[in-house]
Amino acid sequence: GQADWTAGISDAGRFGGPGSVGDTIADDREARDPVFRLPALDEARKDWFTWKDRVQKEHGLAMGFDYTAAFLGATDSLGDRRASGGMIRSFGYWDLTGRGTANTGAFVWKLEHRHRYGNIAPNALASSIGYVGVFEPPFSDQGLRFTNLFWRQRFSGGRATITGGFLDTTDYVDTFALASPWTGFMNFAFSTGTTTIALPDDATLGVAGGTMLGKNLYLLAGLTNANADPKSPFSEVDSFFSDNEYFTSVEIGWTAEHSRIYFDNAHVTLWHSDSRQKANVPGGWGAAFSFVRYLGERWMPFVRGGFADDGGTLMEKSVSAGFGYDLVPKRGLLGFGFNWGQPNENTFGTGLGDQYALELFYRMNLTEQFTVTPDIQYLNNPALNPTEDSIWVFGIRARLAI
Repeated sequence: GQADWTAGISDAGRFGGPGSVGDTIADDREARDPVFRLPALDEARKDWFTWKDRVQKEHGLAMGFDYTAAFLGATDSLGDRRASGGMIRSFGYWDLTGRGTANTGAFVWKLEHRHRYGNIAPNALASSIGYVGVFEPPFSDQGLRFTNLFWRQRFSGGRATITGGFLDTTDYVDTFALASPWTGFMNFAFSTGTTTIALPDDATLGVAGGTMLGKNLYLLAGLTNANADPKSPFSEVDSFFSDNEYFTSVEIGWTAEHSRIYFDNAHVTLWHSDSRQKANVPGGWGAAFSFVRYLGERWMPFVRGGFADDGGTLMEKSVSAGFGYDLVPKRGLLGFGFNWGQPNENTFGTGLGDQYALELFYRMNLTEQFTVTPDIQYLNNPALNPTEDSIWVFGIRARLAI
């Protein structure tokens, strides 16, 4: 069996993370055992996915849509204590070459509208309460924007993939099954690089690729523009060639086999970011590591961490550990994590103490396509808050996927 959080992420041709287009579509297609069974809704779902399957089989076009809302509140704050926002997304891929084989060539897209409901969006709450970090990073007030717009080519029976165009680096850098802000942890300390990687913005122009090196070892690498503007991605094309400011990464990893790359995985990621003159962001480099195992088809313990030498990152050193537990198969996922972090002195100045965070969430499928995730965080010693030693953050997230 497969755990609820990794259902659908088992195509041997995939290297992208759980938030990538292909894996999101596959995961949303998986049958669930929801809390509520509504015959009319189940029939409508069956008809809808039958039509989508037919379109994909006949034309090579796979697509998905979702709407996600997030609400967070803190017990104390330097400014706003509540944040809320939503996001509607259209995403998909169109196999234009090699259809019916494992070596497909596809156009991939993801278009979003990000908006806040109240005074601030969810991704602004951490700075409002004086915490060095970010909650629900994609949930901003950015409006209409692109995340993906690229070509994906698979080789060697799906054992190798290369992508080129406007990429989201979190799709291939230090990926982790519980890192998706739509379905997993809300605190970015449990996501890409545990806040120690100087990631460029989404829709960054570049190339990335991955390949299996035998049965167990794999290699991932990428080079993208350190400057990106997801609201107007083509405006930064010139800067890719003229500014020579790049984000590069190389990852070497081990997995039990390609199809279990998110179940049993250990990897080390090295990265480098050039200084960005227009944005006045220093260059830097660093490393991240991740160790994940899948035990008894229900438990997924993990240990992840990283360090940075400048680069304008949030943390200089950070380590996260915890687990995911498939509490009710195909219905409910429990996640728990602990993080220790040392704020980047070059970003925030000297003299700041270490930060600690605990997070607990429970994601449940109320219906097959509608999930609700209550979440609670305990933050100890928020480094930029001079008056509070500890803060609680309560959140809830709801996602409708079609």
